Amino acid sequence: MAVMVKVLVDIRPSPVALPFHRVFTRPVVEIDGVERTVRWGVTEVSAEEGDHEVAVFFRYRGQRAARLGLGTGQLTVRADAAAQPRVTARLGARNGSSFTVGTA
Repeated sequence: MAVMVKVLVDIRPSPVALPFHRVFTRPVVEIDGVERTVRWGVTEVSAEEGDHEVAVFFRYRGQRAARLGLGTGQLTVRADAAAQPRVTARLGARNGSSFTVGTA
């Protein structure tokens, strides 16, 4: 049986672009090909114990297929870890910037 672990996902645009993104866009975190629409800021999602491919991007409201600002990373989830696993994604200030994705 797979062990599920809560992962903190912290996704933020640049402070300059934050008001725009809160109104017009939605961030998405994808773990091993499974998309989860989340909110700007900190969200908790579940992931199985093990190694995972992570992608973070955003879509304008109403879009279903776009993957704007795509950034990727690797995440290792362990049920017995001392700290909760975390994904951080920061979107640059310039139009056309990509997310910088970090994991811990």
